[in-house]
Amino acid sequence: MHQSLTAEEFRDRLDSGEPTVVVDTRPPESFERWRIADSIQYFYKPFHEFDRADFEAETGLGPEDPIVTMCAKGQASDDLAAELAEAGYEHVAVVEGGMRAWSAVYDHVRIEYDAFSVVQLQRRAKGCLGYVIESDGEAAVVDATRHTGEFEAAAEALDSEIVAVFDTHVHADHISGGRDLAADRNVPYYLGETATDRDVDYEYDPLGANEVVSVGGLDIKALETPGHTSEMVSYLVGHEAVLTGDTVFVDSLGRTELQFGDGDATTGAELLYDSLHRTLLAEPDSVTVLPGHFTVNNDGTTAITPGEPVDTTVGLLRTGLEILSADRETFVDALTERLPEKPPNYERVIGINRGQESVENEVEAIELELGPNRCAAEAD
Repeated sequence: MHQSLTAEEFRDRLDSGEPTVVVDTRPPESFERWRIADSIQYFYKPFHEFDRADFEAETGLGPEDPIVTMCAKGQASDDLAAELAEAGYEHVAVVEGGMRAWSAVYDHVRIEYDAFSVVQLQRRAKGCLGYVIESDGEAAVVDATRHTGEFEAAAEALDSEIVAVFDTHVHADHISGGRDLAADRNVPYYLGETATDRDVDYEYDPLGANEVVSVGGLDIKALETPGHTSEMVSYLVGHEAVLTGDTVFVDSLGRTELQFGDGDATTGAELLYDSLHRTLLAEPDSVTVLPGHFTVNNDGTTAITPGEPVDTTVGLLRTGLEILSADRETFVDALTERLPEKPPNYERVIGINRGQESVENEVEAIELELGPNRCAAEAD
């Protein structure tokens, strides 16, 4: 018999350092686009005739190796795990729900500041970051994904009540849960006031430049930081942290053509230059930067340590991110010379987040979001 692991149990096993070899049964093209780091591809469909010698020749794995099988939905991988167990493999497990389930795994990372607490929700497989900010028993949620229960659980762990929900912008890589969460909690849902220019087809509370929302006595100030999108807003929390959405990450910048188009990426890059130099880099060097994403490569590798805060400071960005020292022309050229691969289904995802389109069911939502985020520019 083989063992079944939930996606969360699989995460814990990886984090523990327990010896594990992941065997991915998906076709080569799916494997190349997105996979678990260090996994081995072995194409297999349910109920195919299993050949142990062929498996060992292709993977180099023997009966003593600790194997975890993975596929898209958990079906082919479960069948392969059963075949391996029957063939005498002693340490075999399968991830229930496959890569679909892996895409919904979150790490909750608590960060303490003098005047407030933050839980950074890290969506491990996609690199999405969302936040719950707590002060005096009240909580604000920023950039909630559609897995809103994760954000509700984080607020509950902080012994706080959600009183406001914010999005930094109309997202292109994942379906926002902000509106649904705000409606469920009957609290305000905030976007930058220029979101009207995106033909957003729902009601929201618009925030103008430097407008402040108080949560538990804590000021959350809207900073207009267009570039990645025209309506992008960063949120300055007290005097200690700024949530930058897709304006700037810990090691890169937001790409500028998803809204504006490949032919007009320059417009976004010019806006981004001003947002960085006139707004974000004007904050004190000590202010913590909490971004909206971290990079997950197609091969599953990432520079961050899961479960540790993904953050930097204004000062470290200023001195450590080389592109920020470039003049305006060089900056714009760097962001527009090479345009990275688009996020999968990004136009449909944008349509959903604008309220112009709807998702038919959970299966469609999962399929639309599969794969890592691709929100960063390829600027050297």
